[in-house]
Amino acid sequence: MGTEGYTYMGRSLTELRINDDSSSSAFSDCNSDRSGEFATASSQTRRFLIACATENSDDLIRQLVSDLHSSSIDYQKQAAMEIRLLAKNKPENRIKIAKAGAIKPLISLILSPDLQLQEYGVTAILNLSLCDENKEVIASSGAIKPLVRALGAGTPTAKENAACALLRLSQVEESKAAIGRSGAIPLLVSLLESGGFRAKKDASTALYSLCMVKENKIRAVKAGIMKVLVELMADFESNMVDKSAYVVSVLVAVAEARAALVEEGGVPVLVEIVEVGTQRQKEIVVVILLQVCEDSVAYRTMVAREGAIPPLVSLSQSGTNRAKQKAEKLIELLRQPRSGYGAVRTSEVVA
Repeated sequence: MGTEGYTYMGRSLTELRINDDSSSSAFSDCNSDRSGEFATASSQTRRFLIACATENSDDLIRQLVSDLHSSSIDYQKQAAMEIRLLAKNKPENRIKIAKAGAIKPLISLILSPDLQLQEYGVTAILNLSLCDENKEVIASSGAIKPLVRALGAGTPTAKENAACALLRLSQVEESKAAIGRSGAIPLLVSLLESGGFRAKKDASTALYSLCMVKENKIRAVKAGIMKVLVELMADFESNMVDKSAYVVSVLVAVAEARAALVEEGGVPVLVEIVEVGTQRQKEIVVVILLQVCEDSVAYRTMVAREGAIPPLVSLSQSGTNRAKQKAEKLIELLRQPRSGYGAVRTSEVVA
């Protein structure tokens, strides 16, 4: 395509060469920026923006940040959408946009009662958070609570993108506890339970990261996460077995999570995965079972009674090296004499 000249949103634009390939560049580890490119803008406008991202972004970025402060909601929406696209297609623009002062006004948009404006603000912040240098700035600028608010009350797209943005911010260690204290955990559990497939993936990944912190593990258990995870692991058609099992593997480091796993019927589900799951699923599940059984004779008895030993023997012979080692250790635990403990009562098993 050649050059173009026209006026857009009051700005005169001339002699910009279009690079048609830039729109295909990868932009998100979470793959969560799924908002429509521009609901009302022409493809000519979209191509113009990609061109600006390539050749003349500095002046445009300054104007867009100014427009974020406009009293016109339409100007704010358009500016947020353009910033989102600039950050999506050109990683180097993410630092430029942040340094131009876009972060705080974008956070303000997330608090807007206009749900579309809120969604655009969330999505722009998500794309800016893909730059490691921006994560701490975004968190310290007060983004966590507004993102949690959008996670609870935004559009479906805003919820998904808020979950992914919180995941990105949680990769800064100091932010994990702050995100947990902000009320994000129950909302992520709810999204994991009732969201669409992409929402479930984003929520599970965010929970996996956040639950590296002990206090967030407890919050997740109290929010009922184990029931949701057991149901997802039991549904082989959900395509969520692996992700759910990884979240469980982090949670069972605390006794409250182990008790909840057993109480929610997790042991039969885990044993079934050892029997019929993929190699990766078997490996992560045997790690979970080992954590569950190490300090509890009651749980060992329950796992053995579910028929775990034969598939574990098979896994110890044909699994991955890590799975073989863990399976052998678990078999040894399950075969230890349990004399002196007597019959295991149901109340003991779920205590």
